[in-house]
Amino acid sequence: MHVLFPTGRQSAPSLGLALSKVTEFTCQIIETGEIASFLTPATLEKLIADHPCDLAVVSGMCTASFSGVERRTGVPVRKGTRHAADMGICVPLIAAGRLSADMPADDMLLEEKAKAAREALVISESGADAFFTIRGVKIGGSSRIKVIHEIMDAHRHPALRDAVIRAKKHGADIVDLGFGFDATADDVVRCFSMAGDLDIPLSIDTLDPELIEASLFRADLILSLTKETIPLLAEKILESGSAVVLIPREGASLEETVVSALQAGLFKILADPLLQPPLSGMTRSLAGYLPKMPCPKILGCVNVVEMMDADSPGICAMLASVAAETGAACLLISEHSDKTRGTTAEMRRAVEMMTLSKGLPYPKDTGLDLLILKEKRLRREPPLLYEEIKDAGAPSESLVYDPKGNFRIGIENGYIVAVRNGKAIRGTSWYDVFSEILAEDGVSLLDHAGYLGKELYKAELALRFGRSFEQDGKF
Repeated sequence: MHVLFPTGRQSAPSLGLALSKVTEFTCQIIETGEIASFLTPATLEKLIADHPCDLAVVSGMCTASFSGVERRTGVPVRKGTRHAADMGICVPLIAAGRLSADMPADDMLLEEKAKAAREALVISESGADAFFTIRGVKIGGSSRIKVIHEIMDAHRHPALRDAVIRAKKHGADIVDLGFGFDATADDVVRCFSMAGDLDIPLSIDTLDPELIEASLFRADLILSLTKETIPLLAEKILESGSAVVLIPREGASLEETVVSALQAGLFKILADPLLQPPLSGMTRSLAGYLPKMPCPKILGCVNVVEMMDADSPGICAMLASVAAETGAACLLISEHSDKTRGTTAEMRRAVEMMTLSKGLPYPKDTGLDLLILKEKRLRREPPLLYEEIKDAGAPSESLVYDPKGNFRIGIENGYIVAVRNGKAIRGTSWYDVFSEILAEDGVSLLDHAGYLGKELYKAELALRFGRSFEQDGKF
């Protein structure tokens, strides 16, 4: 097979080096101009006519459609990597005929690795053993660490059922309903009835024996029992089939509490050594997770994530690795504050990384990651070429309003929304909204068009990273 690689003068040396050791096929590199991504269909069609080939691989940065070229010449046109220096990584895809006409090869490789990782997770969990199960969810044994999502003050939540469904959608294996000191047994019955028909494991978070007893008609897991409350509730818990979390309290150690539970006949039990917040005994409390227990352990992460003003993805990754090293079967997480929104999905991704890392020295290169703001590898861009440069001056202070009118831009329910004169345009990308404004002849001044592009893109970033948006404010 003979492959044609059209490229730009700036990237030709890097491309030549990347393909210098290829033996799977013959290749020809042709310079088409200064920048590879500026390749046009007409130019490519002429290249194919002048340089017969079995396949043309263009830069992954090309935005033009080459479907017409492929149709007229009969030569497949596929996208390589975005950067010429990386083209060597897609050689196996080229040889196997698996490049895409639309997706850059580096994205395709990442997607394939992620797909393989997801398939491996399914296979791993289906073949895993368990200490016990909760409504079909495996707990402990060789199964994946399970994520428990806590909804605090469930009895005061305005849309509890929707919150339970959303938590499950975002990766929770179990949804925990927490009840404050003002909750009653009737509140507990009402809340569990509200979500009772959902095929989702539910747990109750309270120390009050009366509230625990009220939940037993539907609760699959009890957070938490103490040595003092075990004799009050053990018989009824055994009848319900619920699992329990045990905690040390009022002078009774965790080991003593576990022994009491076993003596009472409870066998679906999790031990919680109680992880303390940072600077309040966190390191010392972590030592409580090291001793082996006759039952699985649970790592309560809420206090660590909530009590530290740091982005949650990295904290989740670290806590998941602690859980993996100490043999914890479950992690408890909450999204109670604005800064912890999305933490359930982050923790689910973190524990999946740990599962994929079994047998490896580090949770690295698994096909899944929690890199959100930082890049694993910086892109290699060709140098900018110019003969002179000037510093941008201060913009003019005079403001000329667009005769077409101004837009109020915001984000709403996962959409970017642009409103003018009572009419709204919405979309999930800045370009979609901006293109619709242009299609409706909605802007007449270049500076207004630039302003709209800036604000709409800020709105898209706010959606992507779960941040707030303020028109004319800094992102």
